[in-house]
Amino acid sequence: MLESKRRAAIFLLIAFVLAAAAGYLVLQKVKDLNAELGGMTRIYIANADIPARTLIQESQITTMEIPNKFVNSAHVLDKEELLNQVVVVPLADEEIITKNMIKPYSNLRNENNRLVAMYPSEKVQFDQVIEALDRVDIIVSIEDEESSLRYKTEIFMRDVPVAFAQGTNENFSGVALEVSIEDAEKLIHMQNYADQIRVLKANVGKTGDEIQIPEQEVEEEPSESEEEQPSESNETPSEEESEEEASDE
Repeated sequence: MLESKRRAAIFLLIAFVLAAAAGYLVLQKVKDLNAELGGMTRIYIANADIPARTLIQESQITTMEIPNKFVNSAHVLDKEELLNQVVVVPLADEEIITKNMIKPYSNLRNENNRLVAMYPSEKVQFDQVIEALDRVDIIVSIEDEESSLRYKTEIFMRDVPVAFAQGTNENFSGVALEVSIEDAEKLIHMQNYADQIRVLKANVGKTGDEIQIPEQEVEEEPSESEEEQPSESNETPSEEESEEEASDE
């Protein structure tokens, strides 16, 4: 009886040791796998069905975690990259959103307008740093065979709205101008064949016709006609004076 109890205790002890060793090995393997995967990262997915060409709302997106090993540059990691963007393909619920599925929302004032990009170069010069919602004037220098000077410089476009600008200050790298489809053709032609293009920042406030210059208080001086004109009292005698003269006579 004692021998059987001793054997049972030995078997239990061996089983406990083997179970502890197996648990340790499994835990170590999980740690190795986690270390190999590199932890977890949150990415953004659709929270509901999103139709194509729809402006993404914050309520339509949510997050899920995936191992860092499977995260690449196509995944969206920042919510700001999704807001005010448009999906180019329909998304199903819980579908992963990647950067090639979205594009910036176009806020053109007119659906018939187009965006034409202009970048600083040897031919195109910006006199000032341009920002979004600014307006610009475009001056071109082109060859003119009819002119004796051979070249002429003229205003090509006035008061052109800037849809958006790339970079600021020293990092300024160009703008996108909103023009009609007809003007887009002319502007692109000028970019290709004009000798020189200068982009000037226009006044974003009131136009010249609307600017009101404050009136200065100037003491009014009588005009010459008013000075020469005699008063009525000197020209025509009053009725009382004429009656007195008649009685004296």
